[in-house]
Amino acid sequence: MALEDAKSQVDQAFTRDDLKGLSFENAFGGAPSFLRRRYTKDLRGVDIAVTGVPFDQAVTNRTGTRLGPRAIREASALQPFDPPYGWDFDVLSEFAIADYGDLAFDYAQVSAFPDTLTDHIRTILDAGAASVVLGGDHYISFPILKAYGEKYGPMGLLQFDAHSDTWPDDDMDRIDHGTMFYKAIKLGLVDPARSVQVGIRTHNADTMGVCTIGAQDVHTRGTADVVAQIRDILGDHPTYLTFDIDALDPAFAPGTGTPVWGGLASWQVAAMLRDLAGINIRGGDVVEVSPPFDTTGATAIAGAHVATELLCLLGARMRA
Repeated sequence: MALEDAKSQVDQAFTRDDLKGLSFENAFGGAPSFLRRRYTKDLRGVDIAVTGVPFDQAVTNRTGTRLGPRAIREASALQPFDPPYGWDFDVLSEFAIADYGDLAFDYAQVSAFPDTLTDHIRTILDAGAASVVLGGDHYISFPILKAYGEKYGPMGLLQFDAHSDTWPDDDMDRIDHGTMFYKAIKLGLVDPARSVQVGIRTHNADTMGVCTIGAQDVHTRGTADVVAQIRDILGDHPTYLTFDIDALDPAFAPGTGTPVWGGLASWQVAAMLRDLAGINIRGGDVVEVSPPFDTTGATAIAGAHVATELLCLLGARMRA
């Protein structure tokens, strides 16, 4: 690339005029917006808004996921040179995707956080965009689902996770990353009959009517058979996809707060997400990336790839 061409490509997170298109600039320099999309608070014409939620005050073990959005963005700088692999269209060129920045909240007013996040997502949805959220711990899915429930009614939930996160907790004001889907079902935000949990490998006797597919089931049955079952359960119901990075085995994603062995391999996740093209997905998140425990950056790389696949799933639905 000639010097003058290089100068014209600098910091596309701020300088790019078009929300569509691939990005060609040094992966090791510039502001790390997600996939080099433009940072903007202007949602006019935006199809998908990527936003970070650097919150980790609901964890049961080790903190650090507040640094997840920044690490995922940095890892994503390796990806925007080419269309996402394995798809028959280029979501980056066909759809207007913006980096909406991080949620601003007062870390010392934890009780105010849920409503602040719901308002944040509500703003995105009211503008006609879908959201892809970079966490943060998994509790954030609960306030997000409140905004989605307002717009679409009870959602189907497709959850990739090592943990069910449906342990009983009838105090709706408690902020805990292990009970939020119990609350979401109790409040009617999630339709358990249209919901699936994939990769589970911790015990919870009460599934609350949600189909649970353990990691061992995926290993034994194969990804194609599992995807067929997921499709049958979700149907054409509006669906929210939440991906806890600990769905992956710690060999692939060690940088997380509550790792559990025996998990999914990255190739299995890639195959399932791509084979789910056409589901009625309306939004999604990737959570629990914890950079302090991610010594090689592998977990952030995995998170960036999952978030990119969420963009592709949303694009596949929008172009159908």
